[in-house]
Amino acid sequence: MSEIAITVGGVYKSFQGASHPALDGVSLDILKNEFFTLLGPSGCGKTTLLRMIAGFESPDQGSIELDGIAMGRTPPNLRPVNTVFQSYALFPHMTVAQNIAFALDMLGRPRVAIRSRVAEVVHLLRLDGLDERRPAQLSGGQQQRVALGRALAPEPKVLLLDEPLSALDLKLRKEMQVELKRLQAATGITFVFVTHDQEEALGMSDRIAVMRDGQIMQVGRPGDIYERPANLFVAEFVGEANFLPALCVERIDRAGRFQLTCCAAASAILTLDDANGILPGGNAILVVRPERVTLAPPAGALLRGEVPEAIYSGSDLMLHARLTDATPLRVRLSGAADLARFDATGVGFDIEGAALRAFPA
Repeated sequence: MSEIAITVGGVYKSFQGASHPALDGVSLDILKNEFFTLLGPSGCGKTTLLRMIAGFESPDQGSIELDGIAMGRTPPNLRPVNTVFQSYALFPHMTVAQNIAFALDMLGRPRVAIRSRVAEVVHLLRLDGLDERRPAQLSGGQQQRVALGRALAPEPKVLLLDEPLSALDLKLRKEMQVELKRLQAATGITFVFVTHDQEEALGMSDRIAVMRDGQIMQVGRPGDIYERPANLFVAEFVGEANFLPALCVERIDRAGRFQLTCCAAASAILTLDDANGILPGGNAILVVRPERVTLAPPAGALLRGEVPEAIYSGSDLMLHARLTDATPLRVRLSGAADLARFDATGVGFDIEGAALRAFPA
C-alpha cells in the first residue's frame, strides 16, 4: 500500500490579470501521517495549492491524487479532506458539542455514534466541561480548538490548515503550535499546514516546502531547510542570515576554500564541505547564521568591526554590527553577554566552523 497521501503532479494555475502564475508546474508528494507545511511569503501560491487539494480550485494543467485516486474535478464534499480556515466560522447559536457534531449530522451518522464521537473529540481537544458553552463564551484558543474538532470529527484522511493561528496572540499561538503537533500525532491524520511564519514551520513540521512565485524552492526536513538551504532565497526567508562576499581560492573535489573579501581581510579563509559548483577565481556569497558568529579580541580575529546596536530579548542578545568596510553583520549570543570587556568600536568576530553555504555571486 502506498505511503503517499497526496500527489501533486505538474500543477499549473493562472488567474486573470496576475503578473505571474499562481502555481507554475508544482509537483509534490506528501506522506501519510505527516505534518507537512507550505511556507512562503504572501502571494507565493501556498493557499492556492491548499485550495486545489481541497477542491475549491481546479488546475489549468496537471493532476492531484488523494490516497492514489485522481481527484480530477471531484467536488470538495466528496474528497477525504477537511479544511480549517483563518476564520473559525463557528455557528454562534450552537454549543461546542453541536458545532463539533455538525459535519457528522450532515453525513447522516446515527445519533448514538455522533454522541460518542463528539465526546471523544471533546476529550482529545481538552475541552471537557465546555461542551454546552456557545462560541461567545469561549476564549480565542478554545474557539480554535472547536473549529479543529469540527474538522477532525468525521476522521478525514487529510486535514488542511490555512494559517489557522494567525488570529491568536503570541502566547496562545505558541500553545496551539504544541497542541496541533500533539493532535496530529494522536490522530495519525495527514496535516497540511499553510503559514508565512518560519518559526511556526520549523517548530511544527515533519517536512517543509518553501514556495516563491508559484514554484517550490526546496522541500526537506526543518533541519535541512535551515542548515542546507537550496538557494539564497531559502537562506534569507527561513531564519536570519548574514551574506558575506567571498572569492573561491581552491577546490578539492566538492569542498572549497573561500576568502572573505569584506574588510579587505586577506587572512579570512573559510573551508566549506560543498563549494556548490563554484570554481577557483569565482565570486561567491557565503551564508552565515548569526549564531555561528562569536565575539573575539580584535587581534587575530577573522573579521573586525563595531557594534552600534545590541538588542536584548531575554534568551538572546542580537548584535547589529558593522564591519570596517560597512558590511552589516548580525551576531546572536546566548543570554546577556558581557560586552563591557570588548571595545564596542573595535570588536573582533570569528565564525564557528565552516560557513553555512556558498552560492555563486
